[in-house]
Amino acid sequence: MIVAILALFIPLLPNFDEGKYSGPDMAFILIASALVFLMTPGLAFFYGGMVHRKNVLSTMIKSVVAAGVITVLWIVVGFSLAFGDTIGGFIGNPSTFLFFKNVNSGAPHLQGGSDLTIPLSLFAVFQLMFAIITPGLVVGAVAERIRFTSYILFIVLFAVFVYSPLAHWTWHPEGFLLKMGVLDFAGGTVVHISAGMAALAGALVLKRRKSHMEHKEVPPANIPYVLIGTGLLWFGWFGFNAGSALGASSLAVSAFLTTNTAAGAAGLSWMFFDVARGKKPSVLGFCIGAVVGLVAITPGAGFVSIPSSIFIGVIAAVISNLVVSWKQKTSLDDTLDVFPCHGVGGIVGMILTGVFATKTVNSLGNDGLFYGNPEFFFTQLKGAAIVIVFSFVVSFVIFKFINLIQPIRVSEEEEEMGLDESQHNEKYSQGTLLVEERAIYIERNSPLTESIS
Repeated sequence: MIVAILALFIPLLPNFDEGKYSGPDMAFILIASALVFLMTPGLAFFYGGMVHRKNVLSTMIKSVVAAGVITVLWIVVGFSLAFGDTIGGFIGNPSTFLFFKNVNSGAPHLQGGSDLTIPLSLFAVFQLMFAIITPGLVVGAVAERIRFTSYILFIVLFAVFVYSPLAHWTWHPEGFLLKMGVLDFAGGTVVHISAGMAALAGALVLKRRKSHMEHKEVPPANIPYVLIGTGLLWFGWFGFNAGSALGASSLAVSAFLTTNTAAGAAGLSWMFFDVARGKKPSVLGFCIGAVVGLVAITPGAGFVSIPSSIFIGVIAAVISNLVVSWKQKTSLDDTLDVFPCHGVGGIVGMILTGVFATKTVNSLGNDGLFYGNPEFFFTQLKGAAIVIVFSFVVSFVIFKFINLIQPIRVSEEEEEMGLDESQHNEKYSQGTLLVEERAIYIERNSPLTESIS
């Protein structure tokens, strides 16, 4: 309410001069922004289908509610912290674009400078979509036990103290990671490593679910939901990576192709790696593998060649699969394997960008280890290590701080009841009703029933 009232007193600014920008590029980035937004409900389906039936709605809303929280926060101060005038290369000045002031007038100091072919307001919208989905990724690690109000507070603190600094370090022209030579085309560090390490921190702070301690297998609520979610994520990822070229260009085409190729290769790699280990090919396996491939190609989508993206997808899927198997033998309760898939996938992607990046694809990039430049490879390693430590430590402190203010975890009774009912007073029952109706239909139409009647 306070924010809504303050917004009334922000002075109006004229719209940007359309003649300064490229119409095709604006259309392309508008579409890309919409595609990235589509990933958030896609993530809700992806996660919602994998949890227990009694936690489907509570898991899905935690992904989607970020769209509301982050949108308001981004307008008020988030965009300023990420892309405002730099303070030592570590954070943006919160007053630069406070309540989106000066956004329509442009900012030549930003990515692309005065040559940027889209208005700053569109750039801000595109970046907003990245900021929305990142805290939503963490949901999978703390699902089935985190209190909804505590999660809302986590979104705010994570966006301010983790996401915005990392976006500034990586994508602002004065950001210290970018100045150091670290390359991250579309969010391997900012989005996936940060979310993966926050997921690990959250799983450690919230500790294990009762079902996990009792070694009970939790059946996925709706595998078709997972398939739908994967399709939406894959579709949206074209905007995520290709849109990061910030224009309708040959670089966007290359990023589009590397994205699709890595996803397909990783999905097959995960599925057939399972088969090689004595399992059957599964829908979940292909879906999870495809998402890991999308994660891994994200930092290098606009820097590596299309053939290299096959290798990146295959290797990332195998490594993440092995980490998932290792995690299952420990007491770590990362509900939906966010750390092995997004955290490890992002790390593998950053490292392999340091191996396979080439100026042939992007003249503004760098040549990697495979092309005779070990210095850039070690720069990527250092950048990944800095983000890993920062994201984990700050996220761990955030979770601990929230737990001091209010219990971050639901009670044992609420956990047993399910978060759909205990947190939202709602119930996911469609699948149950369908099963019951089918059983009634079979009973009523069986030959035995007819003979008795």
